Amino acid sequence: MKKSIHPVSDHAVLRYLERVHGVDVEAVRRELGRKMDVATRHGARQFTSNGIRFVLGDNGVLVTCFDVVSAHVRRRKPKREGE
Repeated sequence: MKKSIHPVSDHAVLRYLERVHGVDVEAVRRELGRKMDVATRHGARQFTSNGIRFVLGDNGVLVTCFDVVSAHVRRRKPKREGE
């Protein structure tokens, strides 16, 4: 699919998912918050749950999450000739 020349904000994407596709954004926020509560009780700054890595910022806010397997595949260095 061709990339649009018009940027779309994260806020707009979230509202679209919420209003058009029926995603309950607040339920997702609560689910993530519960996962963070458990992990941070033990002092974690990042944790993995069901193959997803969650990373907290310095202020304790969840700043990103990513699929551990996909990230591992992307980080692998290509093999050199003869290996």
